[in-house]
Amino acid sequence: MSKHQFQTEVNQLLDLMIHSLYSNKEIFLRELISNSSDALDKLNYLTLTDDNFKKLKYEPRINIVIDKKTKTITLSDNGIGMSESDLIENLGTIAKSGTKSFIKNLSGDQKKDSNMIGQFGVGFYSAFMVASKIEVTSKKANEDKAFTWISEGTGEYEIIKTAKETHGTSIKLYLKDEEVEFVEYYRVESIIKKYSNHISFGIWMDKEETTPAVTDDKGKETKKAKTKIVNTQVNKASALWRMNKNEIKENEYKDFYKQISHDNTDPIFWTHTKAEGTLEYSTLFYIPSTAPMDLFRMDYQPGVKLYVKRVFITDDEKELLPVYLRFVKGIIDAEDLPLNISREILQENRILSAIKKSSVKKILSELKKLQTKSRKKYLEFYKTFGRVLKEGLYGDFENKDTLLDLVMFKSSKRDDFITLKEYKEKMKDDQKSIYYITGEKESILRNSPLIEQFKTQDIEVLLLDEDIDSIIMPMVTKYDETPIKPVNNSDINEEIQDNKEENKETKEKYQGLLVKMKEILKDDAKDVKISSRLNDSPSVLIYDKNDPDFQMQQMLKQMGQENLPTVKPILEINPEHEIFKKLLTKSDDLLLNDISFLLMDQARLSEGIKIEDITQFSKRLNKIIAKAL
Repeated sequence: MSKHQFQTEVNQLLDLMIHSLYSNKEIFLRELISNSSDALDKLNYLTLTDDNFKKLKYEPRINIVIDKKTKTITLSDNGIGMSESDLIENLGTIAKSGTKSFIKNLSGDQKKDSNMIGQFGVGFYSAFMVASKIEVTSKKANEDKAFTWISEGTGEYEIIKTAKETHGTSIKLYLKDEEVEFVEYYRVESIIKKYSNHISFGIWMDKEETTPAVTDDKGKETKKAKTKIVNTQVNKASALWRMNKNEIKENEYKDFYKQISHDNTDPIFWTHTKAEGTLEYSTLFYIPSTAPMDLFRMDYQPGVKLYVKRVFITDDEKELLPVYLRFVKGIIDAEDLPLNISREILQENRILSAIKKSSVKKILSELKKLQTKSRKKYLEFYKTFGRVLKEGLYGDFENKDTLLDLVMFKSSKRDDFITLKEYKEKMKDDQKSIYYITGEKESILRNSPLIEQFKTQDIEVLLLDEDIDSIIMPMVTKYDETPIKPVNNSDINEEIQDNKEENKETKEKYQGLLVKMKEILKDDAKDVKISSRLNDSPSVLIYDKNDPDFQMQQMLKQMGQENLPTVKPILEINPEHEIFKKLLTKSDDLLLNDISFLLMDQARLSEGIKIEDITQFSKRLNKIIAKAL
C-alpha cells in the first residue's frame, strides 16, 4: 500500500465539489459513463489496429450495480484500464495546464460551475459531490497487475495491489446518507437515458422487476407477487450521428450534445449531414451556447471526435476543423479511411481534407441561415464566439467572403452590432470607403478626435475594440469592391476634405509653425501636418498608410516580436482651434516647445496610449497653467 497527496489544484477542486456545488449532482454519472466509453473506445481501436491486442477477448460493455443495503453504486467497464502510474496521473493530478485559472474562475454560481466541470476534463471528481468514499480498481489491458485507488476526497489517496480477473476499470461509490436517491433503479436509469442513451456501447444494469400477484375468480391470492433482479441493457447504444435525421427527436440531439461536450446547457443549433456517393461520411456538429474555459488557450481541447465506420480514432486532433471553429463540438465519421491511420497521415489525407472543406462550408452556411432567420439568436452566438470567428479572416481565404458577411461590428451611429452589408446599404452616395477605428475601449473610440469630422459629415465609422482587430483588419482591404480603410490612415484627409483650395491656403498660412513643431518633435513624430478630420480637438495622431498603427505594434509585441523598429506617428493639428490661432501671433519658442509636447501627449491620451514620461508632462502642464494665471 502506498499513500499519496493530491496535487494542490485537485485539493482545491475537491473542496469546492464537496462543499459548494450542490446543483445538478446527477452529472457525476454522465461523467463516469463518458470516461468508461472513452476507455472502451481506446481499447476497441487497439484490437483492430495493433497486433499485440488483436487476440484479446473483447466484448465491450459497461455494467452498473446498485446495492441498497450498503448504499453503493458500482460502474465497471472492460476498456483499456489503468496501471498504477496511470491512476496517479489521471486521478491524483490534473495535468492539464490552466487548472489554476479554472479554479480561480469557479464563481460560486452552482449551475455555471457544474457546467464547467466536465468541460475542463475533471469530470471524475464530480463523483465526490455524492460519494463520501470512492474505490477505483483497474487492470490495464495486456498487463498482469491490478491496483485499487482509494480516497475520501480529504487531501490524500492510497493505492494498493489487488487481484482482478479481467482488464478494465471498476468505480465503487460509497454514497453519502443524503444521496440515497442514486440507489433507486428508476433514478439511475432515467439519468442514463437522459445523458448516455446514444453512446456506442451498451450500458447494463441490474433492475428490479416485479411479477404481480395472481388471484382467482373470488379474489383470493393464489400466487404472491415476486421481485427479482434482472440484468438489462438500459440504453440504445446506437450511434446517433449514423441514424436518419427524421428518426431523431430534438431532445435526443440535445442530450447527445451534453454527453459529448460535458455541457449542461442546450446548444444554439446543430447540423447533421450524411454524405453518400464518391465520398461517404456522416457529420454531426453543434454550436454551443456557452464558451469552454480553454477557448483562448493555445492548448485548447478540440471539440470534434473522429470515427471511422463507428470506430473511435481520436478526440485530440486539431486539424479536423480550422482553429477559428474550435468552439464547434461534434462527430466526423468517415467510411473510407483506414482504421490504423496515423496522426501524420491524418493531416495530409485527401479524403479527410475533402470532408473538412465540406464541413467548414456547411457550418458557415448554417451560421448564415441563423443570422438571416434569427438575428437575436445570432447575436447571442456572435457575442460569445465572434472574436474567434474573426480569426478566419486571417487564414481562410477560400471562405473569406462568407466570413465577411458573418462578422459584425459596433458602430459610431448605432448601439447594436452591424454587418458590412448593412453598413454599405446605408453609405452616403458620395462616400468612397468603409471606415473603421481600432483601439482598446469602445468608449474611447466613440469619442476619439479621429472621427470628429466623420460625425460632422454623418459618415458611419466601425468601432473595433478587440485586440485581434489590429491584426485582422489590415488584411481586409475591401468588401464587395468597396475599399475598407482605418480612419488613422494618412490618406484619409484627401477623402473627407470639403474644400481643397481652402486647405491649400491653410497649409501655406501655418507652414512656418509646422516646420518648427516638426523640429521640436522630431524624436516622437514622423511629421506634423494640417488636419481635415478635426472639429473640436486641437491635435490627433495618425499613421502613414504603410506603417503599423499603435494597436498593431502592441499586438506584434505580444506575439513575441520584441525587436521591431520604432514606428513614429504623424501629429495632425486643427488649424481652426484657438490654440493654433494664438500660436501664430506668438514668437516665444520656449512656449511653443512646451505646447508641442503637450499636444503630442494629449493626442496620445485621446487614443488610450500611455504617456512614457509622465514627470515631464506634469512639469510642462504646470508651467502652462502658471502662465495662464
